[in-house]
Amino acid sequence: MLPTLTSTPSIAGRFRSTPEDFLVDELPAFLPSGEGDHVYVKIRKRGLTTPEALRRLASALGARHEDAGHAGLKDRHAITTQWVSLFGTTPEAAREVQVEDLEVLEAARHRHKLRAGKLRGNRFTLRVRGVPAAATSELREALDQLAARGVPAYFGTQRFGREGQNRERARRWLVEGGRAPRDRFARKMMVSTLQSQVFNGVLAARLERGLFDRVLAGDVLRKEETGGIFVAEDVAAEQARVDRWETSPTGPLPGLDAATPTGEAATLEAEVAASFDVGPEVLARFGKLGPGARRPLRLRLGDATLEVGAPDELGATTVTLAFDLPAGGYATEVLRELFKDGLEEARPAPADDAREHAAAPR
Repeated sequence: MLPTLTSTPSIAGRFRSTPEDFLVDELPAFLPSGEGDHVYVKIRKRGLTTPEALRRLASALGARHEDAGHAGLKDRHAITTQWVSLFGTTPEAAREVQVEDLEVLEAARHRHKLRAGKLRGNRFTLRVRGVPAAATSELREALDQLAARGVPAYFGTQRFGREGQNRERARRWLVEGGRAPRDRFARKMMVSTLQSQVFNGVLAARLERGLFDRVLAGDVLRKEETGGIFVAEDVAAEQARVDRWETSPTGPLPGLDAATPTGEAATLEAEVAASFDVGPEVLARFGKLGPGARRPLRLRLGDATLEVGAPDELGATTVTLAFDLPAGGYATEVLRELFKDGLEEARPAPADDAREHAAAPR
């Protein structure tokens, strides 16, 4: 189990008993202008992946699925709202269309196709049942800590396939030099898996050493407002900026073109990469499939609330959590910080979930 920022104990609860227990509302980066050849459609879906929702919607409207776009992938085992784009239809037709497990909420024209990553983040509303009423004060304490210091930006288990099977597949090809998958998407997913594993390892090492939101000499920092990155030189001055949430330390998604730290930060990241046998040969195999990038070690938790229902005769209650996360954040990591390993999750785990989560920002 990866280390957590919060130190509260394991707390029991049941999660995702129904899709209504996991609500996701996309926070768009912009709204459609009202003019152009593409039609932006705001949808609410239940029990569908984003690609399946797009296929059904495009088919019902007679539009080409290949021309459809989305900003992020949303969970199947949930009720989610998001914007998608289509080409070859009209807003009027979209508003009238009937699609199983999908509802059209709005539709308007825009000049460009909606591209992956063009979202501010997501608003989550999560219901956890069977929580000991006596433990809710500890949940509030942990939530307050996350709101103040940020959520460790681990990649969730969905990233690594069912029971982590993609880790071994990635290692056989990229580390041991085995045969590459034939499918380009599968190759890209294997690269993404190994990159994510190294990132999680660096984040875990920093948490264990008390360096989660501490600036190291040579750290690559990211500006919260613009996303620009730079190498820290004056540690004291940069720590003050991190404390004000102007910048955040980052970790590696290794690749030949990724920005690299220096000094103490470089030493730590090299140690972790070596523990996964990720060296120059492996990075060369990544090629254009994984040129590399930097990811912040923490994600800001926005507008977080916790509501507690009336306890039942056994002293258990239902807790409703609501919060915002930037694009790329996993709500399940917030739950792990709060409940540790105490949650019982009812969600099934079909084999194609990993394919969806590896493809694009959420």
